[in-house]
Amino acid sequence: ERYTAESQDCIAASLAEVSDAEGLRRAFSELVDIYYGRFLAEPVMRDIWSGTQADKALRELELADSRANAEFLTAVLKRLRPTADPATLETTAFLIWQMGEATMRLAISVGRQEGDRLVAAYKRMALRELVGE
Repeated sequence: ERYTAESQDCIAASLAEVSDAEGLRRAFSELVDIYYGRFLAEPVMRDIWSGTQADKALRELELADSRANAEFLTAVLKRLRPTADPATLETTAFLIWQMGEATMRLAISVGRQEGDRLVAAYKRMALRELVGE
């Protein structure tokens, strides 16, 4: 719970003041780097993730946490694209968030150089969807 609260505080603070595409690009990239750095620094997170996948109740908690985190990204997308369909923005943000979590799990499961490349590729793909890069 402490880790979840810290993560949500970090995400909220990083995305709260985003008002344009460049701000989103910068904030999102920094968040991905912070997230990846945490998992590199705390290899036990890989074991925790493995445990959550084996337990249905823990998977549901992880999913709820992921949805909550994606809501911060959704709020930014709604500010930047006020005429866009809200359901589409919510789906996009949630999927990008889930893909980010999957990327982190994969990146810490392979060698460091390959992990770095995977994270860089994820950022490029996500930013293309988020801000057209």
